[in-house]
Amino acid sequence: MERDYPLEKVRNFGIIAHIDAGKTTTSERVLFYTGVSHKIGEVHDGETTTDWMEQERERGITITSAAITCFWTPTYADQKDKSKKVRFNIIDTPGHIDFTVEVKRSLRVLDGAVVVFDGVAGVEPQSETNWRYADEANVPRICFVNKLDRTGASFEHSYKTILDRLSKNAIRMQIPIGLEEKHEGVIDLLGMKAYYFEGEMGNKVLEKEIPEEYKAEAEKFHGELIEKIVETDDTLMTEYLDGKIPDYATLKKTMRKAVIANKIFPVFAGSALKNKGVQLVLDAVVDYLPSPMDIPPITGVNPDNDEAIARHADDKEPFSALAFKVATDPFVGQLIFFRVYSGTLEAGSYVYNPRTRNKERIGRILRMHANDREEVKKVFAGEIAAAVGLKDTITSDTLCNEENPIELDRIVFPEPVISLRIEPKTKADQEKMGMALNRLAQEDPTFKVSTDQETGETIIAGMGELHLEIIVDRMKREFTVEANVGKPQVAYRETITGSADVEGKYIKQSGGRGNYGHVKIKVKPMDMTLTKEDIEDLPKNTKRDSHFEFINTIKGGVIPQEYIAPCEKGFREGLDRGVLAGFKMVNVSVNLWDGSYHEVDSNEMAFKIASSMAIQDACKQAKPVILEPMMKVEVITPEKFMGDVTGNLSSKRGLIEGMEERGMNKVVKAVVPLSEMFGYMTSLRSMTEGRAGFTMEFLRYDIVPQNVATTIIEARK
Repeated sequence: MERDYPLEKVRNFGIIAHIDAGKTTTSERVLFYTGVSHKIGEVHDGETTTDWMEQERERGITITSAAITCFWTPTYADQKDKSKKVRFNIIDTPGHIDFTVEVKRSLRVLDGAVVVFDGVAGVEPQSETNWRYADEANVPRICFVNKLDRTGASFEHSYKTILDRLSKNAIRMQIPIGLEEKHEGVIDLLGMKAYYFEGEMGNKVLEKEIPEEYKAEAEKFHGELIEKIVETDDTLMTEYLDGKIPDYATLKKTMRKAVIANKIFPVFAGSALKNKGVQLVLDAVVDYLPSPMDIPPITGVNPDNDEAIARHADDKEPFSALAFKVATDPFVGQLIFFRVYSGTLEAGSYVYNPRTRNKERIGRILRMHANDREEVKKVFAGEIAAAVGLKDTITSDTLCNEENPIELDRIVFPEPVISLRIEPKTKADQEKMGMALNRLAQEDPTFKVSTDQETGETIIAGMGELHLEIIVDRMKREFTVEANVGKPQVAYRETITGSADVEGKYIKQSGGRGNYGHVKIKVKPMDMTLTKEDIEDLPKNTKRDSHFEFINTIKGGVIPQEYIAPCEKGFREGLDRGVLAGFKMVNVSVNLWDGSYHEVDSNEMAFKIASSMAIQDACKQAKPVILEPMMKVEVITPEKFMGDVTGNLSSKRGLIEGMEERGMNKVVKAVVPLSEMFGYMTSLRSMTEGRAGFTMEFLRYDIVPQNVATTIIEARK
């Protein structure tokens, strides 16, 4: 079976935005214009294609990323010319902060993104987080300022917030013709033409001359756009300074290069709900976003010898893919979504997983259209598909060819900040609950399940109240598990602020062979300011992850090599339970520098226990403190309630960082401890006659004030 679509005619991109910027509405227009759906589903009617979960339709929000394959012929091309058709693999991602992981993992496997902004609010907190994720993944972006038909809409204000908060490299590609109820169409500043959208659902795109009253403004912005494009190419810049203006085709070609290199972020205008501007954004995806051939080869390491390897987007190279999502499908069971970076994969063949060091058989391969599916026999480099039949594969695993193994970088997910206790209502629910929670944790890497060692209760942890609410709701609906749920708890952490030098001994004689383990350690706070390069330069015997650093400076074999790994395990286990209130300890650096062993009595268990005791003692001496999650909070309120809102946030140990105007409202920005934010929506509504709203996202962990720490420790006793 041969590839049905040339690689240069493929675009893998995501649609990302802050909650309520109109992302799913934009996706529905895309499906309609590309012919996937014959009617447009609206979010407010609960009929959208990409929001297919019951909870999504009820709440009018996106919870999981939906993958869609569709085809687009640019509006400026001959619609009958099949060779002009481009295949889109689109992922519609959630905007709510509790499901931000979906954006992070989707961006990792996409080649480009369309970032949607609300034409009234401009850049909002989640837009900034998503932009940061796209920066980390080095993904080229196109901006679409949506909702320009709304009261209070301003393209210029939204554009300015993009320049101020996201990137100075954003540039207007279009300006709107009219705003609010007068929004009629857009002006293309590169081609200097006006576009109007007529016919049923705006599917007829009419090109006209620019209206007289917009000509001067369009000329000015046209000049700015040309300058921005030629700045990215030295040859063109020289010619431009000599008075030669490049032609349209050259500008477009240079622009494409600059967008792919993240030197320019083009900004488009329109209103998805009123069917204006979406087709021109799709044209821009074809013109400016990369195909899999335009992006640098993916890099990874050989799992056998840690040697760096690169793989190009080529069907002839050895197979390599990244599993970026696990989903449970009611009809086919577990689906593993994966992006193929190189080579091809056939249904029925085997893939190798470097993490488990095992081979697994791919049963069937599906190409997804939200929750519909189409079975395919083979997938090629640059494609996104889902596999059925993989039992041991989890999110961020690499799938590759056993003869040519490669391990791609794993996706790093944020730690949960909120937890709650959960228990099954009946004996019959008990077994089902364990299975359901396990399945849900496989799907969502930011959802964690653990057992309280002392009480034996099950604890679930996630990114926010809504996140855990949806998990419990899904448990009831999809797995028919009834459960009692406790109050949400903050995921506190513990750390140390000083250093300590401690000796740990575990010596037990019990007749016959005894146990002997003896370690000497130094502990100190882990240096969190190290760059990637600094970490690579650390001594050879340093092991480091995001919360723990283990340095082995044992000399002359005073502790034999085979006992070093059990020592590390003992340190990690000792840090699982903090010394103040039993919370997990983080950001601790341990240096194992001396010790001794006994020829006969020493064993792995003795060293593990000695290490665990030593680290507990050391942490008690190293000025331990409790850490709490701090949230970045943004409250949007009418001006008359501003004093009440700021006063209330200050009373919650909040730090007010700034205020600004947004349309008719005021925006208050603050950093507030998560423990103070439970039930905030209710108190905010009663304080502002129901007219204010807020968004909240995790920012960092900070040390808890002494009086609060005492209360927390008392409550844990």
